[in-house]
Amino acid sequence: MTTSRAVVWIDHQAAKLLQLDETRPLGRTIRAHPHPTAQHGSEVRTSHEFYADVCDTLGAAGQVLVTGSHTALADFRHYAEKHRSHTAALIVAYVVVDHPSDNQLVALARQHFIEHDRMAGIPTTG
Repeated sequence: MTTSRAVVWIDHQAAKLLQLDETRPLGRTIRAHPHPTAQHGSEVRTSHEFYADVCDTLGAAGQVLVTGSHTALADFRHYAEKHRSHTAALIVAYVVVDHPSDNQLVALARQHFIEHDRMAGIPTTG
């Protein structure tokens, strides 16, 4: 049984999702909503809408590696754990990285999942 895997690079303006498969990664970019609302007296609601969109997109993956800046990861992790426990359960790790290219992001994810499988005692190929 093969588990669907994905890697996300996130900051406060956009999230780049790469769904990993055997041939090539499939990508999608999700942008933050540019309109802050008056509710909560801040941009909290706008951030929540953005994080909700990211979580909805991750729902199809079986395992997710989330990457980005320290503050973006902390904010997204807090949102996912508080509001989207199902999505939070899919996330295998959070890794701080600075603006990787798509190829670097895929390489990082593949290496991470190989190590993740090795530590879980799952045989890997390649």
